[in-house]
Amino acid sequence: MPRNIRVLDLFAGAGGLTAGFREGSERFTSVAAVEMDLAAAASYEATFGEGIVFAGTIEDWLDTQPMPTSIDVVVGGPPCQGFSTLGKRDEEDLRNGLWRLYGETITRVQPKYFVVENVAAFEKSKQFRQFVEATEPGGFLEEYVFQHRVLNAADYGAPQARKRAVLIGHRRSLPFPGFPEPTHAPTATANKLRYGWVEDAFLGIPGEPDRDHVFGSKSTEFAGRRFAGPFSPRELHWSRDYTDLSKRRMAAIPAGGNRFNIREEDLAPCWREHRTGSADVMGRLHLDRPSVTIRTEFFKPEKGRYLHPTKDRAISHYEAAVLQGFPADHKFVGSRTAIARQIGNAVPIPLGAAIGRQLASVL
Repeated sequence: MPRNIRVLDLFAGAGGLTAGFREGSERFTSVAAVEMDLAAAASYEATFGEGIVFAGTIEDWLDTQPMPTSIDVVVGGPPCQGFSTLGKRDEEDLRNGLWRLYGETITRVQPKYFVVENVAAFEKSKQFRQFVEATEPGGFLEEYVFQHRVLNAADYGAPQARKRAVLIGHRRSLPFPGFPEPTHAPTATANKLRYGWVEDAFLGIPGEPDRDHVFGSKSTEFAGRRFAGPFSPRELHWSRDYTDLSKRRMAAIPAGGNRFNIREEDLAPCWREHRTGSADVMGRLHLDRPSVTIRTEFFKPEKGRYLHPTKDRAISHYEAAVLQGFPADHKFVGSRTAIARQIGNAVPIPLGAAIGRQLASVL
């Protein structure tokens, strides 16, 4: 039997990337993880086992903890807010320098391979260029080399259009595993399946949220604090309370529509003043295509195209987790807002699975 592939997960969140790798091959085993958000760290532990995750900053982990041994793959997505195309980009955002600590971890644990995922804009940043320079002769990562590509999760079966910059690195003495070939396309072909649609993903999900009673029924202790949970994805099918104004706005929006369908008297002042701009604000998801990128505030329709395709409400946490591809046995811990952040920050599971299969083929 092939041996297990030992994984170190940095900036681990709730474990979306590890979950994807494990879906790609059962040989992947998370032996250590680092996550500073306590609720996300608690979700990781609830899903993958006790004693794996360090609940703190990567700086503290590097300063105080013994490094795990015999690591095959280091994975992780350093925070990317300074590169995001949402809002104002700030290349000097302190979080953008965390790639160096990721690199320092590589020098300490000496993995065979490493995977970095980030927003697509990362490849055009100063930090990306510095990462390349670190792998050149004389750089602190000169024993390694990497290649990068922007991958769309929809191309690998996720019912969601989400583009991520993916870097796959390896020791110079080892072969580059290659990037996974797309398995899906907007329409089916002889070699590819059709994209996953929202309609496919939501099949069998009750139109009305039916798990509000679960939220207050579970609690767990982690790192000396008590959190709600753990919850399975199905237990996240929660409702929200809406004002009468919000209900009128949502009721006015037809299939595929958006804020431009709302009556004048119900428009927010900022919407009256801006007749152009994003058509995703207060938009309904289309049934016959992948969803837009699921972000951390998917429960707020004013943040994007997050209205249910047919119901007058935002998608639920469960529906967002389904669009991200989380398996039924994944566990989530924390407040509703904390869990939404964990879901929105995750790499879609089908994309992680495709990368994992590619790595498993050379390990």
